[in-house]
Amino acid sequence: MNNFICQICGDAYLGEEKPKNCPFCGAREHFIKVGKEADPIVNQKIEISEISGRNLEETLALELRANLIYLCMASVAHRYELKAMYKRLAKVEMEHAVIVTKLLNIALPKVEEQTCSQDDIENFKKTIELEEHAAGLYSKFAKESEEQNIKIFFTALNQAEQDHIELIKNYL
Repeated sequence: MNNFICQICGDAYLGEEKPKNCPFCGAREHFIKVGKEADPIVNQKIEISEISGRNLEETLALELRANLIYLCMASVAHRYELKAMYKRLAKVEMEHAVIVTKLLNIALPKVEEQTCSQDDIENFKKTIELEEHAAGLYSKFAKESEEQNIKIFFTALNQAEQDHIELIKNYL
């Protein structure tokens, strides 16, 4: 049994082999290290530039809204498998939001309740729209980042959102 730690969220995964993705934040396996090699971004003291600060604040708002939308979608899903998938997506989005609050050293803000369709296909389309928007934004934010660790964070978020798009496209 090994202790693998995600370089992005800092959470540990116990297992025989390194997971393909972090089970908490969705970061791909190249961000996961054996415990003693880990130096998670959330544990580092990072001086954040003004532009990265604004980008992180926008990320926080986007991730919190996505969390609530996915919880709504889970509550109206017509099959258990979809309900479980949306609950998992909601957890991943909340993990992203929590990481941002740690980077910015702020409390988790409240967000207005979000609504969703009663139709699974409409919710799939909305999910792809949300995830494509987030992936594009995070790609842009990674390029704008002056701080290497913030660039790495946005790259990992972009990849996680790309994985979510693939997941939903498999249902369509």
